[in-house]
Amino acid sequence: MKLIISRHAKSSWETHHQDHNRPLSPRGIKAAGKIGKWLAQNNHQPKGVLCSTATRNRMTWKLMSEHLNEPLNINYCSAIYGGTTGDLLHHLKAEEFDPVILLGHNPTIASFAGNILRQRPHSLEFSRFPTCATVVCELNISSWQDCEFGKANLIDFVVPRNL
Repeated sequence: MKLIISRHAKSSWETHHQDHNRPLSPRGIKAAGKIGKWLAQNNHQPKGVLCSTATRNRMTWKLMSEHLNEPLNINYCSAIYGGTTGDLLHHLKAEEFDPVILLGHNPTIASFAGNILRQRPHSLEFSRFPTCATVVCELNISSWQDCEFGKANLIDFVVPRNL
């Protein structure tokens, strides 16, 4: 099964919104589109979406999705915002579609990406996991219920500045 893990795009700090409601910055808007286009060009089309309820995550998904096929299911999950890596794994195990994209926040999404992989890439960008960083990995399982940390093989890793 294929899992796509992405951090939300760059958000704006120039607003008076609470953290949960911050929108994307102009740079973030551009980056989310780049990642969506890259996913489409590399045939990483999610059928399931597991996304934080934060405005910046919803906006990131909306801009990515403009380049992708319509998913079969979108699950906006409040537990991703401020949750632990265990929370993310718990919600991923409930997913039914393959591939799934998981859109979250640092530091949790970076930790989750590192924990799910058998071997982390030797990359400064991976250790920083900047906004809109995206990991594509594969797990040799038949159901998300069987997903465990340390079992995924890296397929690809990209950050918007490298596109």
